[in-house]
Amino acid sequence: MDQVLSRAQLVNWRTAVFTIFFVTGLGFASWAARLPAVKRDLGINDLEIGILLFISGAAAIVGLSLANVLVVRWGARRGMLLTIIAFSVGVAVVGFGVQFLESYAVTAIGLALMGMGMSATDVMMNVEAAAVEQSFGRTLMPLFHAFFSLGTVAGAGFGVLMAAWNVGVAWHLWIVGALVLAAGLVALRAVPVRETMHDDPATPTSRRERLIEQLAVWRDPRTYAIGAIMLGMAFAEGSANDWLTIAMVDGHGQTEAVGAIALTVFSVSMTVFRVLGGPIVDRIGRVWTLRVLAVAAGAGLVMFILAPNVPLAFVGVALWGAGASLGFPLGMSAAADDPAKAAASVSAAATIGYLAFLCGPPVLGWISHQIGILPTLWIIVALIALSGFASGAAKPIAGSKVGVGQSHH
Repeated sequence: MDQVLSRAQLVNWRTAVFTIFFVTGLGFASWAARLPAVKRDLGINDLEIGILLFISGAAAIVGLSLANVLVVRWGARRGMLLTIIAFSVGVAVVGFGVQFLESYAVTAIGLALMGMGMSATDVMMNVEAAAVEQSFGRTLMPLFHAFFSLGTVAGAGFGVLMAAWNVGVAWHLWIVGALVLAAGLVALRAVPVRETMHDDPATPTSRRERLIEQLAVWRDPRTYAIGAIMLGMAFAEGSANDWLTIAMVDGHGQTEAVGAIALTVFSVSMTVFRVLGGPIVDRIGRVWTLRVLAVAAGAGLVMFILAPNVPLAFVGVALWGAGASLGFPLGMSAAADDPAKAAASVSAAATIGYLAFLCGPPVLGWISHQIGILPTLWIIVALIALSGFASGAAKPIAGSKVGVGQSHH
């Protein structure tokens, strides 16, 4: 049976999970911020950078499946200990490979470790976040994801400083790796041991039975419907990160600086809505929040594609960011409604979302090569519509205290 936690223990647990979200965002963005330096130090071209990103993405998909096995084998708390160590070591190896060995292969190995460690940590931190949310009986998942966004902002900002001061990639990434590891280890001490997460080795069911239970979620239609919500919104989010600046420059004929400002507007809008998201969901419910935001994201994107001038394009970008902000966190929240199946469902939903996140941008790149970047964005409008239509699947299951909205109390 899970222990009953005091108010202080609950708050510490919540803070610990906030911290883990923040440092994974920080580590992820630190590497991305130094891509120009990585390219220069290794003497590689855009295609070879693309291959590195693909290796990291492929390893991340492996990490998602691995998370399930780790939770079954060791529980979420000890599982995260392993994956945070793997992530930090990966960050350090990348620095070593780029600056000291100037080795493409070592850099690729580091990135594979990073990708795997990050995505496996991601599943477990979302499972923990959902458990915190259920313990508090309030929608907190968007706020956890806001901390991840803040971590990426911090990582990018720190990367700008390091690049401006000509600090080598290795020293930069070693500082970040050490930070992630230290913060992660301290945070994990506040995460309680929970039987529902198999943290307690005395649970009677065999590991094989647990693994079969975990795989059963792939036979549940709700998994795919939640996946559809996340697919559309992950596409909307991931494509902005990779293509918004280019769409501004090539599509709307603006300077690179304006492109960078557009991406900043998108990120800020998204982060703000993640901070405000919980109270909105607790008022109008998870399903209506998702529907309203799908309309906002779709309308914003259409406005951006058709915008006759820059101010209107920026309004479109702000709406697009706000609309895309909660699809991923609320999908995770919905997947975790049933605590017994939380790890498996979150892992399954995350896999569908991540596939969109990782495979979406290259596919869009290939299509935009044929028809141009702005026409390509209509594909995302269609996927956002799909996400809006699937929103009903996020309805909280009977007995869940989170995401029902006030009208139902």
